[in-house]
Amino acid sequence: MSTPPKAPTARERARIELTRDIKESARRQLAEHGPAGLSLRAVARDLGLVSASALYRYFPGRDALLTALIADSYDALGDAAEQAATGPATLLERWLAIGHAVRAWALAHPHEYALIHGSPVPGYAAPEDTVAPGVRLPYLIGGLFSEAAATGRYRPAAHPPADGAVHDALRPLLDRLPPDTPADAVVAGLSAWTYLTGALSLELFGHRTRIIADPHTYFDHELRRLGTVLGLT
Repeated sequence: MSTPPKAPTARERARIELTRDIKESARRQLAEHGPAGLSLRAVARDLGLVSASALYRYFPGRDALLTALIADSYDALGDAAEQAATGPATLLERWLAIGHAVRAWALAHPHEYALIHGSPVPGYAAPEDTVAPGVRLPYLIGGLFSEAAATGRYRPAAHPPADGAVHDALRPLLDRLPPDTPADAVVAGLSAWTYLTGALSLELFGHRTRIIADPHTYFDHELRRLGTVLGLT
């Protein structure tokens, strides 16, 4: 019989709870001041702590806290998209489910969406810790097109083929994929991901307010149109 997991100690529970409280406070700071206005001093003040020095045992600086928030946001978005993709039967239906799940998450968490898909934070360089959670969504979308190509269901509209120069441009991504992955399917997956994040950014940041009366209906039509054009028949 396997040994049951050891219950966390009181100190471990306290650390988990304070880490959660720090992140929740930081998210409130994001909503009020944006990522550039985030500071450990403001978080400490919000939590009723005498000084920010107590937080350095949890996050050694603002950048470490930002990295944690970015990774959490990417993972939450990836969880929503992956969960949505488990139900539908067809590739097109899975694309639609992913798109609507991403939009629902973005609308419910606009400041976290802006953190990961908005303007870069001045003075902050994202470390490697954010790469794995950050590629969950594009890899999930790309997987639809790879599956379509592998099963003979990839039927895109007429398009320029991915030539040698495109292969070279895609080399950082192609080197991470199985060698038989079609470059055309990779381009389609990247196009779908680019559209999805771009359309949501336009909606969330108010650029479509005066030209689209029913964002949900139009977004659903765009998803269907793009999925069909890109080959998810």
